[in-house]
Amino acid sequence: MIQQWLNGKTLLFLIAVSIVTGTVFYSRYLSQKIAEDEKQRVGLWVTAQKTIMTAPDDAVINLAVKITTENKDIPIIETDEQERIHAGNCVNLDSAKIAGDSNYLKNKLIEFKKEHDPIIIVISDSPYIANRYYYGESVLQQEVRYYPIVQLIIVGLFIVITIIAQRTSYKSTQNQLWAGMAKETAHQLGTPVSSLKGWVEVLREIAGTEKITNEIEKDVSRLELITDRFSKIGSQPNLEETNIVEQISAMVEYIRKRAGGKVDFVINTSGQQEIVATISPPLFDWVIENLLKNALDAMEGKGRITIDIQPTPTLIRIDVSDTGKGIAKQNIQNVFKPGFTTKKRGWGLGLTLVKRIVEQYHKGTIYIKSSEIGKGTTFRIELNKV
Repeated sequence: MIQQWLNGKTLLFLIAVSIVTGTVFYSRYLSQKIAEDEKQRVGLWVTAQKTIMTAPDDAVINLAVKITTENKDIPIIETDEQERIHAGNCVNLDSAKIAGDSNYLKNKLIEFKKEHDPIIIVISDSPYIANRYYYGESVLQQEVRYYPIVQLIIVGLFIVITIIAQRTSYKSTQNQLWAGMAKETAHQLGTPVSSLKGWVEVLREIAGTEKITNEIEKDVSRLELITDRFSKIGSQPNLEETNIVEQISAMVEYIRKRAGGKVDFVINTSGQQEIVATISPPLFDWVIENLLKNALDAMEGKGRITIDIQPTPTLIRIDVSDTGKGIAKQNIQNVFKPGFTTKKRGWGLGLTLVKRIVEQYHKGTIYIKSSEIGKGTTFRIELNKV
């Protein structure tokens, strides 16, 4: 699936590059053709202008006049041999700017000099009188010149939109895959869990197994809870107002019994016994359980785990801190990605599911608040306050 997505993106990129390259070369070809045509038209216009200036008073110059008046788009500035501008003979320039800005024609002349060499018409050899005609690009020439840039922007937008659509489709497929795997896991667990519950009832009838039976029953109940969690992945969970102090305390107590005697658990609530948040209790338990188990793994069975629950006017912040080995800076941005793990065993899915539960189902946020090698890590969860 990932390889197909990458191949599709590469093909899309190559097509886009081909389109842009072809457009640039064709636009340059058109621009050169238009430039040659405009140079010929300016030359013809200058010749007609000379005919008008040098013709006797009684000469018929209708064609020359027609040629000079038909130029509606190429801007031209006329100067004398000393390059003094003849403002009255400048054509296709903004007359309002000519009248209002004394430097407008001077600036345009500098611009035209950079674009084309002048066409010079000698009016008289003795004394030497010559007019120079500088011209710029027509509107059509400018449009053709900037067309590749417009095309590049359009193609760029097309690529961005397509990539976003592909990523959205890929994420949607991945989400469906996650949901399908979770539900299938719940389905597969259902049968052995039901069988275990039956065997617990059988053990109850055997004298002297009460203690063992109670412990086994707790673990079977835990398996039922896990099965229930997996079955809820992919469907909208029921959120309810819950005292998260009690909810977290219960999960801490569960983990404490299985952590050994070398780990201290501390819960800080600033003296508050009830802090209410809207959560799905089974899924939220999963979040806390994963964070606590990760903390235990990081500490290798000894140290301190501290849970700080701090309400603010708009949020409830839950910090889960450990005194473990910490996370390297280069790995911090990867801890929530599927498949990433620093453990010798494991699929690297726990924190991915934690992030999904917190952000998608509870509309909260979870991130690494701080981490230092050899001193420990703090995960922070932020939930909207009721």
